[in-house]
Amino acid sequence: MGEGGLRERKKRRMYESVSDIAVGLFLERGFDAVSVAEVAAAAEISKPTLFRYFPAKEDLVLYRIADHEGEAARVVAGRARPVDALRLHFLDGLERCDPITGLNDDPRVRAFYALLYGTPSLVARMYAYLERSEAALAEALGDDLDARLAAGQIIAVRRVLAQENWRRIVAGERVAEVRADAVAAAERAFALLAAGLPRFA
Repeated sequence: MGEGGLRERKKRRMYESVSDIAVGLFLERGFDAVSVAEVAAAAEISKPTLFRYFPAKEDLVLYRIADHEGEAARVVAGRARPVDALRLHFLDGLERCDPITGLNDDPRVRAFYALLYGTPSLVARMYAYLERSEAALAEALGDDLDARLAAGQIIAVRRVLAQENWRRIVAGERVAEVRADAVAAAERAFALLAAGLPRFA
């Protein structure tokens, strides 16, 4: 492996390590009760170094889902039937209990999402993340008005499906109890998208 590859691996490890330390502190004491300086001290780095990796405190948490930001755009790249590709991708996520689908009852995942959705500044930052996901998907779909309208609908549908699954998990239902309904809801939602977006179906 070349020096560039090694550098990237070290950088990724730094991101993961600092994010893990921060999330651990936030879960233990609350997001607002922990300062960036405390995170930096716990990670044994300087505050300026931390800000080089994470420009905002909220990014320490959202790093955990950062890989998903351009996911929809990656899924549709080069696909003749983008909505169908996204449907299959979402169904695969449900099968794997990918936390991004809301269908995951692991206590650590529940704690993380309770932190995410229970902290107003994180919710606000999450909407910026969704806007970037939507913009990336629109670009992948052709970046004209139709593509932007389609991207907005698709991202909204995925978000609502995940939130419904998460709502039921938080209410105490187990994955096994929610899965069939989650699959059926996804199939219905994506069928509606396909019917309403024939160019992308």
